[in-house]
Amino acid sequence: MQSTYLSRSLFGCTRISLISAAVLVGTMLLPVKGAAQQTGNSELPGSTPESPGMVEYAGMPTSLRELIQEAEQKNPQIGASFHASQASRNVPKQVSALPETQLSVQQFSVGSPRPFAGYSNSDFAYIGFGASQDIPYPGKRQLRAQVAEHEADSMEAQTDSVRRTVVGNLKMVYFRLAYIQQTLGVLQRSDALLTQVQEASEARYRVGQGNQQDVLKAQLQHTKILQEVAHHHQEEGLLEAQIKQFLGRRQESPDIVAETLTVRRLPYSAAELLQKAREQNPDVHSKQASMRQQETQVELARKNFRPDFNVQYNYEHTGSQTRDYYMATFGIRLPNRGRQKAELAEAQESQERARQELGAESQRVLSEVQQQYVRATTAEERLKIYSDGLVPQSEATLQSALSAYQSNRQDFESLLSGFLDVLNLDLEYRSELVEHESALAELERLTGVDIP
Repeated sequence: MQSTYLSRSLFGCTRISLISAAVLVGTMLLPVKGAAQQTGNSELPGSTPESPGMVEYAGMPTSLRELIQEAEQKNPQIGASFHASQASRNVPKQVSALPETQLSVQQFSVGSPRPFAGYSNSDFAYIGFGASQDIPYPGKRQLRAQVAEHEADSMEAQTDSVRRTVVGNLKMVYFRLAYIQQTLGVLQRSDALLTQVQEASEARYRVGQGNQQDVLKAQLQHTKILQEVAHHHQEEGLLEAQIKQFLGRRQESPDIVAETLTVRRLPYSAAELLQKAREQNPDVHSKQASMRQQETQVELARKNFRPDFNVQYNYEHTGSQTRDYYMATFGIRLPNRGRQKAELAEAQESQERARQELGAESQRVLSEVQQQYVRATTAEERLKIYSDGLVPQSEATLQSALSAYQSNRQDFESLLSGFLDVLNLDLEYRSELVEHESALAELERLTGVDIP
């Protein structure tokens, strides 16, 4: 997972631990620094780059809920999907309306191509006005409207799916940003302390109490911290650019400060979440609407075997010595049965395809809900193990090793190993927290529930 990758990228799970370990070492070795300054300068085995400046985040942290509300209002992808859904709501009125009425004007001349020639001296010359209207077989217009309404329902469900996807991606990136900003602060604060440790090791080396290898290790570790700080700055910038994209903000806008991650409890069982997914998942709703659309399309294909009608009415005005003519026409448009049979077969196959897609989508969603539930509950159990067992046990072991080191009953490597255990477990706890919150965010997207 992304959170696991981030945690493993920090010095291969041991580099960050060395930083915090250096804090404790520094507290023990700082008194040596004063003694070294009184001794004078000795030749040192190497030098290290300068430390980067400390970064302080300006402004108050922005809550995730505020960013979600902003994304729902301003994200262009959500806006485009919403307008597409609104546009589809106007289709049923179009397809259920009667075909356009056709009006006509006729002029019949006698003896000359000139308009109105022979109008006063021929019984055949006339001016006619007519109207024609096609009338579909009863029930066809309603079925067409139902097909369009089901398609609009599918589009509306897709709009909800787009919104949840954008919000879900925003949550994932926000969690990563919070993780990066917190660990970046740890790196920068530890770098200042590690500088003191490096100076202390140099001081011990000058007075002959240390060795060259300890100084070189301190310098190497300091350089590694600089590298990780630069990497964190890059990662932070990439994540903030993604969040601004989700929010529809300008990339030149102020940076975003994330809140500190806390553990949320999952108040639903697996059965409850699965039922919520069946009832509220927008992807399943979209497939259900598509299936209803195809079912109605089959009914319409059967109805298209019925003929359509046409009515016409014409009025013809002749000369003053002849009576006017009135003509009404009723026509029947017979369907091509071969074409209609092919249309019905196509509709039936599309109906079966929609049914299979609905089944596949339902299985996919339910499987993903179950997987995310397992991730969330397992991560919650591991977080409890870390907070109640591993972390306090490692801290107690470290205190014991520190007391033994101070009384010269244990070497520095054993003490450092205890430091690494404490800080690796702390880093793993943070990574597990991101894993837990990401799983809850996915459950919220899939089921529509709001986990406080």
